[in-house]
Amino acid sequence: MSVPALDASSVIEPIRQLSEGEGVLAVITRIDGPSYRPLGAMMAVMADGRRVGTLSSGCVEADIALHAEKARQAGKPHSVVYGKGSPFADITLPCGGGLEILLVPAPDKAVLATLLEHHRARQTCALEIDQRTGALCAVPTGATSWTGDVFTVAIEPELAFYVFGKGPEAITFAGLAQGAGYPALLMSPDDETLAIAAAAGCATRHLTSPKMPADVQPDVHSAVVLFFHDHEWEPPIIADALKSEAFYIGAQGSLRASEARKNELTLLGVDAEALKRVRGPIGLIPSVRDARKLAVSVLAEVLAEG
Repeated sequence: MSVPALDASSVIEPIRQLSEGEGVLAVITRIDGPSYRPLGAMMAVMADGRRVGTLSSGCVEADIALHAEKARQAGKPHSVVYGKGSPFADITLPCGGGLEILLVPAPDKAVLATLLEHHRARQTCALEIDQRTGALCAVPTGATSWTGDVFTVAIEPELAFYVFGKGPEAITFAGLAQGAGYPALLMSPDDETLAIAAAAGCATRHLTSPKMPADVQPDVHSAVVLFFHDHEWEPPIIADALKSEAFYIGAQGSLRASEARKNELTLLGVDAEALKRVRGPIGLIPSVRDARKLAVSVLAEVLAEG
């Protein structure tokens, strides 16, 4: 079972929009000094004027749209520089750095579709762009960098959250992850927890027994987080999670609860090396007793690891 589809804040959303409509793909290909967005960040400027994604803190997007329209009408790629080394003295970057943006009109929809297929399957892939011709190529791997006249953008699967538990902590964390634009699935044995989370727009699933559903298979870009007060639910779920590639596995509770959990996992046959993967207590802020603060604290810890 996959996690829910991504929303408009997804890093691949510009590619998705351009695969369905006409427009220009804008990509950061060089950075000089500090930058709000990373090398390889993408934005789509659609033919109807809509902009999908951002390449700065909002200071150059309107001008990028003007250049994108010129590139679309000319039918050939074009690069524009902002900040350091830019000919546009009236457009400055607050961070004091410099950006080079490559504009690619009418990007190949077949290549974009291939990238989306890999992304939906949670597979790494890369987009190669020939700056001279605007030709695109989808390849299995590649680092975000230049090779001659070809710029490569590495596209990693989105960080996904598999949340188990009941009560306000589980609900708040799932909602926070979803609100931040990450795919998340909340699984709980508690009908009230599921109802509240579903009403808030979270994807949910009912648990009938203390184990990870067979069709839930976290990958290396996934985090498994447990928020149970009934700690007997935790060991079987964590033992199943440890069989996955999830980069983060953690459970709510005190240091005493964490030690008891590890003892139970040992009785289930989990070895000492695997136990090192289990986080607990979780979160960057110690001894948190507020659901909102705990959710932020745990999300920050996961993001720091991911």
